[in-house]
Amino acid sequence: MSKHEFFFKIATSRDEFEQIHRLNYQTFSEEIPQHQKNEEQKLVDQFHAENTYIICIKENEVIGMAAVRNNRPFSLDKKIGPVEQSLPFSINSPCEVRLLSVKKEFRNGRVFLGLTQFLIKYCIKKGYDIALISGTVRQLKLYGQLGFQPFAKLTGTAEALFQPMYLTKKTFDESIAGRILPPTIPFLPGPVQVSEKVMTALGKTPISHRSDLYKEKIDKAKKKLGQLVKSRYVQIFLGSGTLANDVVAGQLSLESGRGLILTNGEFGSRLVEQASRFGLHFDVLQKDWGEPFTRFEVLEKVSQETTWIWAVHSETSSGMLNDLGMLKEISARHQLKLCLDCISSLGAMEIDLKGVYLATGVSGKAIRALSGLSFVFHHHEVQPSSTLPKYLDLGTYMAKESIPFSHSSNLLEALLAALEDITSETFEKVVETHSFLKKQLKQLDFTIVSEEHSSPIILTIEVPPSFSSVVIGDILYNHGYQLHYESDYLQRRNWIQIACIDHYETADLEKMTSLLNRVITYEKTAAQQKTIKI
Repeated sequence: MSKHEFFFKIATSRDEFEQIHRLNYQTFSEEIPQHQKNEEQKLVDQFHAENTYIICIKENEVIGMAAVRNNRPFSLDKKIGPVEQSLPFSINSPCEVRLLSVKKEFRNGRVFLGLTQFLIKYCIKKGYDIALISGTVRQLKLYGQLGFQPFAKLTGTAEALFQPMYLTKKTFDESIAGRILPPTIPFLPGPVQVSEKVMTALGKTPISHRSDLYKEKIDKAKKKLGQLVKSRYVQIFLGSGTLANDVVAGQLSLESGRGLILTNGEFGSRLVEQASRFGLHFDVLQKDWGEPFTRFEVLEKVSQETTWIWAVHSETSSGMLNDLGMLKEISARHQLKLCLDCISSLGAMEIDLKGVYLATGVSGKAIRALSGLSFVFHHHEVQPSSTLPKYLDLGTYMAKESIPFSHSSNLLEALLAALEDITSETFEKVVETHSFLKKQLKQLDFTIVSEEHSSPIILTIEVPPSFSSVVIGDILYNHGYQLHYESDYLQRRNWIQIACIDHYETADLEKMTSLLNRVITYEKTAAQQKTIKI
């Protein structure tokens, strides 16, 4: 049986609930005589309306299940009294797991294992700190291998005895099932997997940001960053990419004339908002998400008053790579100051900022350090301004060599460690991963947004409107593949994204795309069912 011959999900469709009721009957009426038999051969659980069902699917058949609920009293409360009184430790946010069942022909351990692994990820995401269960005494060894620990007295009848048990992340991690669970593979534009070397650097003893050693280290980081993008100067800020873009907006507020902001995605729209908050005078060239800007369209928006252009290099929201060469050529010919948001592209691809007036980047995405530092690149000397907020004044940072205020030596150490690993091979690997995934997805007939102008950093998939990108993303996440789907701007469009900036094994890419295809194929069928419980 291949890894993805079956998969696990949250039950949503009419057909799934119908199968759940039948499996419930087979297990707890026929096999374990806990409930009476009936002619319908269906058993609707007393808490059905409150249950969330984790199910295992094989060829559209529900072959295993577990029900989760967090409403009190639990069924176990009714049997042994409040469960807190019987546990040797305090609990904050418990849930109860019931109806753990697998069809006889699939009881080789793999389905139970998959249900438990899915359960753990689901509970962590929901914020539960303990799962409680009444385990049949017939399967105590199996429960133990999955991480369940016994507590309190047996319940039930002589024909159907049950052992109260609990499962926590700790007991699962220490179990056989937990030890063989592979780590989640992130396919996110940020944060990405952070190396052990970077984490070790982060944990170094903090040093004063006023010390000579700190100045030496920040100068080294600035030199490496400048070389990475061919920029004469770079200032390092303690904050996010939004802070860096606000710094750019601050500098543009000192310019005369009007600006032109290009937007064809979420992050272009954010530049418009930031410019508006600063009271900048500007025009907007707006295209549909994923649509490229043409040279003619840009030039048509440039007037005699235009003095600057501001755009996003790699528009993460759609997977669009805007034409930097064209923007540099137009800016040079018309003597415009070009500003770029390079937050997603920095560290993932070769960038030449010659001819760019101001550009921004961050430490927590493709640079592969940790979030918390942002950068503004420039070629000209900048003087402090008395009209700008001091924290947003690029000139103040330049005058103080990027240390006008308190800084974090730990984040700086992590940045330095991450910068050591960025080479031309890093960029080649991103392109290679992108090309491989794009080919796989096209072979599986996925619709890719911005296909002709896609950034090598990320791929955007258009999910059919008949079912939810969130459902798809949740299933992949609970199988150990974290795709990008939780941002509200993606959910509004029912898009799901796969970032290519981490280090992946080909086998993992193949397994992920295979599972994605399997899940979407299944959901296409399930979407035809009513998504209500019966």
